[in-house]
Amino acid sequence: MLHSIGELARLTGLSVKAIRFYSDRGLVAAERTSAGHRRYGPDAVARLDLVRTLRELGLDLATIRRVLDHEATLAEVAAAHAEALAARIRLLGLHRAVLLAVAEHGRLPEGMTLVHAHRQLIDDFLHTVLNDPGLDDPGIRRSLTPELPANPTAEQLAAWSELLDLVQDTDFRARMRRLADDYVWATPPRRDLVALVRDKAGPAAAAGVDPASAEAGRIVAEVTAGSEPDRLARLADANDPRRDRYLRLLAVINGWAPPVDVSPAVDWFLRALNAA
Repeated sequence: MLHSIGELARLTGLSVKAIRFYSDRGLVAAERTSAGHRRYGPDAVARLDLVRTLRELGLDLATIRRVLDHEATLAEVAAAHAEALAARIRLLGLHRAVLLAVAEHGRLPEGMTLVHAHRQLIDDFLHTVLNDPGLDDPGIRRSLTPELPANPTAEQLAAWSELLDLVQDTDFRARMRRLADDYVWATPPRRDLVALVRDKAGPAAAAGVDPASAEAGRIVAEVTAGSEPDRLARLADANDPRRDRYLRLLAVINGWAPPVDVSPAVDWFLRALNAA
């Protein structure tokens, strides 16, 4: 028995808009009538019930699709989501530590006024960059979120202050959003073109290889094989020192190892691409 989208909405409790969204993302299959109306098979109710349950638990759409397609087990995704929740718990622990200090001393600890007065700026930045149902992967959000420890060092506070200035740059926000749209969510999944350029062109750029040389041409051919022209044009968004700076500041704040800057590799690759 086939269901109309309205019948499916009544059976699942989901809105027609939500079902259409999940259908467009390939989470539930639909047939089309001669008039173009969607019709759903008997398994659609069970699939949508699972989608709704996993969404309520906070799982992202890409992970849910992997479960539905049997590319990952529920146990695996539960473990990954538990890790994301652990990061959130650590952040709540920081908030609790500050509140306890205020309760004891009647004021914010030195250096923490800046942190909490401007925390909203970070949240607004992440909302701008990842504000799309297809970009809500907890791993991606975690990789872009600064989390100061309970007792930050002077270096971490300085990095936090600089990062606050950076996230208020509207042009930088727009570039990061375009990168997120292009590399985080895609159907079917695409290669991470920035990482590919970093790995292939980075060594050549560091070695001083001429972008107009035959060796550069071979690297360009390897990278561009199977890459859409519009994505190559978007590499200019990654060729921005502010992106590298954000990730370096993030590493200082979170106590991570310093990341590899991609701007030199992307800049070299774009010059080699133009020469080719």
